[in-house]
Parts: sequence; structure tokens; C-alpha cells
Amino acid sequence: MKFTFNYPELSGLERDLLDSGEISDVAVEVEQAGFDALALTEHPIPGANWLAHGGHQTLDPFVGLAFAAAVTERIRLLTHLSVVPYRNPFLLAKSAATLDRCSQGRFILGIGTGYHKTEFFALGVDFDERNVLVDEALEYLPKAWSGEPFDAQGLRFTAKGGVQRPRPTQNPIPIWIGGNSKLSRRRAARVQGWMPMGIPEEVARTTRSPHIGSVAQLGEMIAEVKDLAGDRAGELDFSMSYMGDDLEHPTKDVERHREAIGELEAVGVTWVNVGSGPMAPAQLVEWVQAFGETYCG
Repeated sequence: MKFTFNYPELSGLERDLLDSGEISDVAVEVEQAGFDALALTEHPIPGANWLAHGGHQTLDPFVGLAFAAAVTERIRLLTHLSVVPYRNPFLLAKSAATLDRCSQGRFILGIGTGYHKTEFFALGVDFDERNVLVDEALEYLPKAWSGEPFDAQGLRFTAKGGVQRPRPTQNPIPIWIGGNSKLSRRRAARVQGWMPMGIPEEVARTTRSPHIGSVAQLGEMIAEVKDLAGDRAGELDFSMSYMGDDLEHPTKDVERHREAIGELEAVGVTWVNVGSGPMAPAQLVEWVQAFGETYCG
């Protein structure tokens, strides 16, 4: 099992996201503790009401992960997740390729369709076109990363003989699809991974994503993705946020947590995404070290 540390998410406007520690400092601790990846998410212009009622602040994940890449050598760098419709696919391709090349092949592009209507409106993106925009990106990202000239015709763009250089280090950059819907699972079977969301039922309603109520249900969904992938099933990764509770103290109830992680592994999960709540930098370092010593060894 591999472990991703998700930088603590902070709600509201009273504090600053990075009160938990600078990204470069946290990245060093995460790598030294034995984690396999560091993840950042994104919400470039969310509504203030959303932030006040459970939403969370974010950085630009590509810039933040670039800072992490510069001070680390081993850990993977994951967008968990980047909202594809917010960007022209070729700008997304260039950001991803740059980060992958500069990190010497450590980037994973975790993507999603998005759900926050206020943000779509603020960015001038038609919410009802989001699925078309995602499918366009999935078609043209690999072509952009190929480094060869290509033509492209999309809903909002035309490219004739376009080319992107330099190429990324990885061929291709792994794409992991976030979301629990059947459409997300079908997309995941065509790329390199799936990131199901282990979220409470009320949050699932807000994000317009089906709720996963049990490990058994998750296993059935993973099996479905593998069936859809056919001969490629063994190449896919499945990254799941930890579904257990009370991980505030990583050294408590260790056997219970180990058992829960083992259950995830048994149904096909290959990466577990974990994180702490917001806390002071020194406390965050202690949390990261304690989790690493307990579970990443």
C-alpha cells in the first residue's frame, strides 16, 4: 500500500491555509516520513458562503507542487484534484508537462469535472458543458504530451499543427479520474487510475457524486473499472481517501486502522490518501512523523 499526504484543508476566512506550514517545509517532512506522495487540491475562486460552511482554501496546485518538487527527490506530486473545465486543455497540458519535467517524472494529474457552480460562473465556464470539456481534454492531453504536431477541434478552440515541447518525462503522465459517478468510472478505465471519493452522504449530495457507503461497495466499483479496462486492469491505480475515523492521533488505535487499511487493499485500493486537520506547523510535523513511523515503514 502507498500513502499520499493531503495538505490540511482549512475552512473559513479567519485563518490562512499555510498557517499549518509552508509547502516546501511540509514536503520535506512528508518525504522523510516515508509517504509516497503529496497532494494539493484547487478552488481558484470559490464563494465566500461555501468557505464559511465547510468549503476550504487552496493554493494553485501546480505552483504549490512545484515548490514541493524543488525540495524533494522521491515523492510523487498529485493534484487531488484539478478541475479540468476551468482551463483550456493545452494550458493544462503545458502546466502538467512542465511540472513533470521539472520533477523528473514524479507528477500525477488527478482530475475532476467540478461541481461548485459559483466558481464556474466566476471563471466564465458553462457548468452544463463541463463533461464535454473533460472529454475533450482526455482526448488531447496525450497528443499535446507526444511532442508531435497535431490538429484539434473543440467546443471553444481550434488548433492547426499545434505542438508542445519539451515533452514531459513520463510517457504519458498518469491521469487519475476523481469522482464516484458511473461516467467517472468509465473514464478511469481508459486512463491510469481512479480516485473514488470517500465522503459523507450529505457532502456527496453537494458535490453531485454518488455516496460510497462501505468497503464492499467500493470493491464492487473497483471491480467494475477493472472489467471495463480489460487487459489493462493490472496497470491501473486506485487511490482512496481513508474512510476510518479518529486519525487525529496516528499512534492510537493502530491495529484498528491497520485493519481498515488492509480491507481497502483487499478490494483493490493501491493508494490511501490521508491527512490531518489544520494545526500549528510543529504539531503537523509531529503528526506526519508519527504516521510515517507507524504506517509507512
